[in-house]
Amino acid sequence: MKRLDQFVSDMTSIVAEERAEAKILERATPLLRELIANDDWLEEKFTVPGPDTYRQYLLYRDPGERFSVISFVWGPGQKTPVHDHTVWGLVGVMRGAERCEEYEMAGGRAKALGHEHILRAGQIEAVSPTVGDVHVVANALADKPSISIHVYGADIGRVKRHWFDPVTGEARDFVSGYSNA
Repeated sequence: MKRLDQFVSDMTSIVAEERAEAKILERATPLLRELIANDDWLEEKFTVPGPDTYRQYLLYRDPGERFSVISFVWGPGQKTPVHDHTVWGLVGVMRGAERCEEYEMAGGRAKALGHEHILRAGQIEAVSPTVGDVHVVANALADKPSISIHVYGADIGRVKRHWFDPVTGEARDFVSGYSNA
């Protein structure tokens, strides 16, 4: 966990020094890239997918709720519903690959943009209401789990967010919680 401890220490400094989302994302991206370059620090218990749905394990929650670090674990075929985040975030794939289908907000509803992209191990993507944060994420691998490390600008497991009906685009409130808390 030494790598995670260093990441948390560095993130604590960043959120203490910066207020602008763009600066936080700019400074945090290389730190997350370094963290996901090796997976020897992630405890086995935070690498287990659920039998029917993905798992999100809380790894660290800042005492001031300025950021949180989560391990997302996807079994083959598992995916999220269409959802948003409402805060800034960085997603770094550590093992495997993730498929992301992007949506945009139009008239208070989520609308599919009609394209998707794959994030592979070592790649990082930012999400936020400013840069776009409505999407569906799925394990891009059919035969093994994928793991990504996420850092968000809040205690994401306690943030009121939205799921969107994939047909109508209508929003429903949800709070994600964590698989281990």
